[in-house]
Amino acid sequence: MNLLDLLLLIPAAGFFITLLLPRDNPGLVRNFALGLSVVVFVMSLGLIGPVQSNPDAYSFESNAVWIETPHIRYHTGVDGLSLWLVILSTLLTPICILVSWKYIQKRVNEFYAFMLLLLVGVIGVFVSLDLFLFYVFWEVSLVPMYFLVGIWGHDKRIYAAVKFFLYTMAGSVLMLAAIIYLYNKTGSFDLPGIVGLIGDGRLALSPAEGFWLFLAFFFAFAIKVPLFPLHTWLPDAHGEAPTAGSVMLASVMLKLGTYGIVRICLPMFPEAARDNAPWIIGLAIAGIIYGALVAMVQPNMKRLVAYSSVSHLGFVILGVFSFTQAGIDGAVYQMLNHGISTGALFILVGYLYERHHTLEIADYGGVGTVAPWLTTVFMVTTLASVGLPLLNNFVGEFLVLQGAMQVSFGYAFFAAIGVILSVVYMLWMVQRTFYGETPDEVRRHVTDLNGREWAIMLPLIVLMVWMGIGTKSFLPPITANNQKTLEMVLQPSGALNAATTLPAKESVHAR
Repeated sequence: MNLLDLLLLIPAAGFFITLLLPRDNPGLVRNFALGLSVVVFVMSLGLIGPVQSNPDAYSFESNAVWIETPHIRYHTGVDGLSLWLVILSTLLTPICILVSWKYIQKRVNEFYAFMLLLLVGVIGVFVSLDLFLFYVFWEVSLVPMYFLVGIWGHDKRIYAAVKFFLYTMAGSVLMLAAIIYLYNKTGSFDLPGIVGLIGDGRLALSPAEGFWLFLAFFFAFAIKVPLFPLHTWLPDAHGEAPTAGSVMLASVMLKLGTYGIVRICLPMFPEAARDNAPWIIGLAIAGIIYGALVAMVQPNMKRLVAYSSVSHLGFVILGVFSFTQAGIDGAVYQMLNHGISTGALFILVGYLYERHHTLEIADYGGVGTVAPWLTTVFMVTTLASVGLPLLNNFVGEFLVLQGAMQVSFGYAFFAAIGVILSVVYMLWMVQRTFYGETPDEVRRHVTDLNGREWAIMLPLIVLMVWMGIGTKSFLPPITANNQKTLEMVLQPSGALNAATTLPAKESVHAR
């Protein structure tokens, strides 16, 4: 058992232990969940050194038989693509537990147990190297989020939870069908093995097979991103979720979709990815502009930030399907940036809600007068979100635009409109919320940041600055892994369709 196995085992054990802790002692439950999640985060930092020394190979790899028939294996590993996403997940879990410290007062055991189970699911998706195992963890991550929204959400929580579940399950069915088809074709669920067979021509998929398999995986991931026009579940889920649910949904769960596209769609179906790139880029750019325009007219702060995610994740899809080194590096980096800055925005909106019990922008105004430090932190986070130089989002957006420009000036031009619009809707929200006359209700209820809230926000502020000016601390393993992916995507079509030298099932087992 290696470090990666422990990162899955410890929170899984914590899930069951949390459910069994005394229900009349919520303080014990909170402290246990916080302590365990901090331990998991500290342990996850041990992944960095080995992965950075060999970023384009899998570190901490485990490969053992899980089910004999069909051939399902517990196959996990971490590389330059998944490293920072795993650490992002382990970092945000204790932060979300702290965020919920006072807000969650009912069913405390179940809430923190589901937070730990969600951590198991998302880490499992990021490290799975067996397609069936990937699907299992994908579904595991869906269950706790459904309950987090449906039990601890706001007034329309049941509607939002069911809509989220149905959308995601629809995509999951398509993905499962594609996984079963590939198993029948190869006799294996092993992701690196199947990618290797396709890459060296020993498994030849017809253009029709590649097209439909690509679409099955892609739509499952596009729903999770969510890519326009498959995004309609997201504002409802964010608007009704508790703060911790919104943070994990925006910062981690949306990345499952973009990660799946880079990990599975590109290397397994390179020709189909190239053929479908133009219309996918079109949807990404439409999402960038549409998300920004709809965010601009939102009266509700949470829904505004939710629509901003539709816009920001459009940049990730644009970067991935530019098939340039700068573009795909910027896309993966932007996954991390969005996780930090948008997660911080949801936390700060949650602080306002806990004080004033409303998310309507019109109910605020003049908050800067009574809570200057809260205003300052919110402003820094806003500037990071809109891509101010020296803060984290600038680097990701710049690289994506650079990669898009290498393909088409038009792609970069229209995507840049989204950057401009993000400044408009974010700063307009800040102006209406934090400046102007201070209503009496705001004076009575809104207070400045306390010690616990500072402890939550300071690490995120430090990361916004560090990722903006210390990019070399994060990008090298990402770049090394993306180079390998791009080589597989951009190799000549003939290499992909070469005559198979071995029957597919034999070749998988030979590997």
